[in-house]
Amino acid sequence: MTETFEKLKALLNATGTLTIDEIARAEGESGPLTDEERLWLSVEQHDRLKREGAEITLEQYVEAARTLETAPPDSAEYVQAQRIVEAFESAA
Repeated sequence: MTETFEKLKALLNATGTLTIDEIARAEGESGPLTDEERLWLSVEQHDRLKREGAEITLEQYVEAARTLETAPPDSAEYVQAQRIVEAFESAA
């Protein structure tokens, strides 16, 4: 486990969610996440939203789909958008 992952995991436990900016800032300070760590954080955040009954709106889905078309695939923005798209499609 990387230092970045540990920081983000603690932040997720404290706040219940992570923003793209928080992920990017942590990676800038402590280094990049591994693919497995990024996946774990994404799944955990999605599960928390699902347990809270939070739903993704159609507008959020459309915006995330646009982001997937324009953002670099390795960016935090892309990963966050992908999480939203997958969560929306799996709930449909």
